[in-house]
Amino acid sequence: MSASPPRFDIGAVPAHWVTLDDDVMGGHSRSRVTLRGGVLVFSGTTSLEDNGGFASIRARGAFDFDGALGLRLRLRGDGRRYQLRLATDARHRGSKVSWRGEVAAPADTWTDAVVAFDRMQPTYRGTVLDGPALMRSKVEDVGVLVGDGRAGPFMLQIAGIAPVHGVS
Repeated sequence: MSASPPRFDIGAVPAHWVTLDDDVMGGHSRSRVTLRGGVLVFSGTTSLEDNGGFASIRARGAFDFDGALGLRLRLRGDGRRYQLRLATDARHRGSKVSWRGEVAAPADTWTDAVVAFDRMQPTYRGTVLDGPALMRSKVEDVGVLVGDGRAGPFMLQIAGIAPVHGVS
């Protein structure tokens, strides 16, 4: 029997996290998501073999970020670059459009990273699109992805994810 996905809320919205790695397209990256002492831990190994190179976690739900300027992530990383990913019901060629924003994750240091919604880029399978606009009130997926072109181990710890509603 497999363990249930860890619950780690986004703001006040309950969220259960699962992995989605490049094995869906033949790659060999592997990740896991766990909850340790109230901290969400995303870890594993990325592989560039067989056109791979990414690992990700995501939570599905109904996230209404209308009125928010972005998301703040309290995190501690490993020096690699990560992406915050959002998806709505928007489609391109029948598949979900993902909006991505870059997140620096300094090694061994807790930091607050803010990803502004107006700086996120709509993408389809990694290709940047001209649109559509992000409908902040209709976010269905929130995720984190590592896909920086490097093979090897990674670990990102997240102590909080919450909407940002003003300058802080």
